[in-house]
Amino acid sequence: MAETELNPACCSRNAVVTGEYTPKGTYTKIAGLDVYQTGDASSKRAILLVYDVFGLASQTLQGADRLASSVNALILIPDFFEGEPIGPDVFPVDSEEKKARAQKFMAEKADFAKGASTMLDVRKEAGEKFSSVESWGAFGLCWGGKVTALLSGEGTLFKAAGTAHPGVLNLSEEAEKMKIPYCCLFSKEDGTPEEVKAYTQALKSNGNDNVVENYLTMHHGWMGARANLQGKENEMEYERGYNQAATFFKKHL
Repeated sequence: MAETELNPACCSRNAVVTGEYTPKGTYTKIAGLDVYQTGDASSKRAILLVYDVFGLASQTLQGADRLASSVNALILIPDFFEGEPIGPDVFPVDSEEKKARAQKFMAEKADFAKGASTMLDVRKEAGEKFSSVESWGAFGLCWGGKVTALLSGEGTLFKAAGTAHPGVLNLSEEAEKMKIPYCCLFSKEDGTPEEVKAYTQALKSNGNDNVVENYLTMHHGWMGARANLQGKENEMEYERGYNQAATFFKKHL
């Protein structure tokens, strides 16, 4: 098996066990996957939210509920990993054994191309299931950000897409090929300064109505499973990030 590229920022920090949160949504079945569903099922707007490698974490479900309320949209989170996200004991990736386990997970369960293909299956079936939806968006966290970027090019089934703390930036594969508005919320740890600068420049010059924001005090994962919502600053920036995403999708969906 070829060695899978790992994001250094993603390898350095574990998920956060947060306080109690009662999700507002329910679960349904789409394209053979369990899917968290929240918001108005009769809305004309819908967003597929693509989680990070920790799966259906409490912070991600809470973010979905926030988006549903703010955008007045249907939000769906497919369980791509089918109840088997990466084990929290893999992080931090500080040994060869942990590195091998992380690479195996990324190559098999979390292969980006496989994720994108599955996402298209979900989008197509969801379009039939929720026939009132006229505009579909996609928003991804870390791993999910790569998936949404790959689905924003020629022939896309989405009107707008975005990411928070994107994983594995690639100009020629993603930013330069995007055909729809894209919202990119960077943490302070997403790639080298040169990579972030180049990606930002590509987004600002590709002709779409993109939004790029650098959350310079936030760690990689601050809007997903690594969000420490007991910490005042992280909670504030978590809220700001989801509010910014909501404003973007209200404009474009």
